[in-house]
Amino acid sequence: MSAYREAVWQAVPDDAMPEAFAERRAFLLASVPPHARVLDVGSGDGSFALELAASGARVIGVDVAREAVERARRGVAGAEFRLAPEDGPLPVEDDWADVAWAGEVLEHVVDVVGLLLEIRRVLVSGGRLLATVPATGPWLTRTSTLDPFADHVRFFTRRSLRAMLAEAGFTDLDVRRRRGRFYARAVSA
Repeated sequence: MSAYREAVWQAVPDDAMPEAFAERRAFLLASVPPHARVLDVGSGDGSFALELAASGARVIGVDVAREAVERARRGVAGAEFRLAPEDGPLPVEDDWADVAWAGEVLEHVVDVVGLLLEIRRVLVSGGRLLATVPATGPWLTRTSTLDPFADHVRFFTRRSLRAMLAEAGFTDLDVRRRRGRFYARAVSA
């Protein structure tokens, strides 16, 4: 799978802007307290890490694609970036993060609950997970043919996203739909 992830990032133009960047950035920055330690899961080229660092957060970004990590290291001062294994522990210490951000990440993950458990491991007790995923619904399987070339391996409804978060032990779940995506807030118990 890593060769595939690398090929995806090699095809992304250097000046590409994350989808719905302004709206997702506003959600993220409104939810991160000053001087928080933030884990950017699936940090990609570091676009969100750059914004977090500029707001005063201490940021560690992790991604499974070496190309993404290298781009982030070249383009973002004030944050640290680490290569993460696709199916292993996140390269971050226990109880390090006050906030974890997983923006448009969970839909790409085979073992979502496993990743969420890892995120809980690195969050302090009472830490917050902030996540966005494309919003789908029951209509997807009834009216659409799934694209065999797409890189999404999971499709979430509000109910299924809440269920995954609860299964991983998150509490105080808040999942809202806005403009084709779900915005989730959850607390690490």
